[in-house]
Amino acid sequence: MSAQPTQSSFQYPPSGRSSYPSFLSFQESILLQLTWAWHGFVDAFRWDVVASTVASDAEIRANFAKSMILNGVALTSIYTFDWLLLPLISDRGDRDQQNWLHRNVGWFYQVLWLFPVIGLSFYLNSSWCTLIAKRTYALQYGNRGSAPQQPATYTGMLKSIATSAYRAVMVLTSVIVSFALGNVPYLGPVIGFLFFCWVDAYYCFEFVWIARGMSLARRIRHLEERWAYYLMFGLPSAALCTWGSTLANAALFALVFPMFIIMAMHARPLPIDPYSPIASSQSDVVRHPSPFVPIRLPIFALVLFLNDWIVKILTVGGGNSRSSRGRAFSDAAENAEEGSVLFDARRKSSETKPTRARINLGRRKLD
Repeated sequence: MSAQPTQSSFQYPPSGRSSYPSFLSFQESILLQLTWAWHGFVDAFRWDVVASTVASDAEIRANFAKSMILNGVALTSIYTFDWLLLPLISDRGDRDQQNWLHRNVGWFYQVLWLFPVIGLSFYLNSSWCTLIAKRTYALQYGNRGSAPQQPATYTGMLKSIATSAYRAVMVLTSVIVSFALGNVPYLGPVIGFLFFCWVDAYYCFEFVWIARGMSLARRIRHLEERWAYYLMFGLPSAALCTWGSTLANAALFALVFPMFIIMAMHARPLPIDPYSPIASSQSDVVRHPSPFVPIRLPIFALVLFLNDWIVKILTVGGGNSRSSRGRAFSDAAENAEEGSVLFDARRKSSETKPTRARINLGRRKLD
């Protein structure tokens, strides 16, 4: 007879407990988020870095001075109209309805001076901020981690135009979403303000991310996975630009924007790895944040949704619907930002007859 295995000799299969993920407690995860938020708040007040950077380089100093002067003129013009001319016109309007000059001085001031100065300020400030960002990045990092520059060709020019156009669309949709959230009853103003903090932080860091060659999807994901840090980094600029009129807030943000760009260049967003925030040197166990504290918040989901629809409306021929199944919804927006829509349209039109051309947009996989 064959020997039956005894109970003492029986062995259970290997346990999967070692492969089960380890999580931090809820309190530890909250404490980490508060720590990262504090780091973001501190990085947004590095005025010593701004002063030393501006003083150390002549190119930065020149563009910084031009930005301060022109935006200061624009801001002074806005407050002159809001605080001086507008009350003066209102007081005299009741007593002197027949005086044509008093009834139209505000209109003349806005059309002949205020709007041209603001438009010129925003246009020039964009180019000056780009120069400040590029020079600051070169001083801080040199050529390390810098993305290759677009060649000075017709294709490179089209990509640059597409990128600028998409940035304008994203700014517009972000402002629309911010105002829409602010009009929600009860919690709307608070939610709108928090969203505005993230929007400000995004545009302050956008120069760094683009210089490192990060795609739109990577930039959005990077911010959404470090939401506590970027919320507090954008808090000072958002709080500074929410008390005046719309034009005054925009001019004030343009005034301080170069300063926060310099701070962003020297900032160190935390955490380095959102999915393993605590590096353990004693063991190889990876401890993830608590499931009750989100690692990533879909902050820009609505903005990207609107961007996708705008790109689809502006693009002739949305492509084959069967080939787009299972793709992320913001592929079209990212292709538009990188100019892929223009080149796919040109390629398809050259491969088919002009009278029966059908544009089939190429789509890339989201990061």
